[in-house]
Amino acid sequence: MTTTAVRTDPEIQREVLAELDWDAQTRPTDIGVTVVDGVVTLTGQVDSFALRWAAERCAHRVRGVRAVASDIEVRLPVAEQRTDADIAIAASRALEWDSFIPAERLDVTVADGWIMLRGEVEYGFQRRTAERELRRLRGVRGVTNLVEVRPPAAGSDEQTRRDLQRVLLRRTGTERIRVGVTGDTVVLDGVVRSWWQREEAERAAWATPGVREVRDRIVVAG
Repeated sequence: MTTTAVRTDPEIQREVLAELDWDAQTRPTDIGVTVVDGVVTLTGQVDSFALRWAAERCAHRVRGVRAVASDIEVRLPVAEQRTDADIAIAASRALEWDSFIPAERLDVTVADGWIMLRGEVEYGFQRRTAERELRRLRGVRGVTNLVEVRPPAAGSDEQTRRDLQRVLLRRTGTERIRVGVTGDTVVLDGVVRSWWQREEAERAAWATPGVREVRDRIVVAG
């Protein structure tokens, strides 16, 4: 029987800081990190929403992190500020250029640099991809994603669970991932040997028809 060691808050804090320092997209000197009971709080100020998002992803990647609370403030430099009309045009084009996003089914509203995204898609990964494309745009202060996931024909929770369980076994090669399905929410649990297996499981869950939310509780223990 394998025992997974519980990581201390100072250990997690050191590794989150190291991850921020390693990731080329972040500026660790601008970001503060505190950890209480495995919950990471990020503070500080950055000059783009993309940098804030990258910092949040860094924290989520560290083993032992239970949740991430982001209090990072986005303050755009004068040179980076754009009008709401410019941002709206750029957002519409970004959605249209991504072949996986049904741009014709989405609506974009911009106010004070903040994008409100509405509409309907058939898959959860389309909802996430649309938001990711908008987060990267210059001048964006934030994104509120109100897109609904409405599959053409949703199966039962048990059928969805069985189908996803088979996909996970095929893709990750492990039976140690447990799947729970309630309506449009999937919960992933268990222990895997690599971060790649954890990310692959999450990608598979998001690609499942009808899934709007994925709660990834998988622990990576090499």
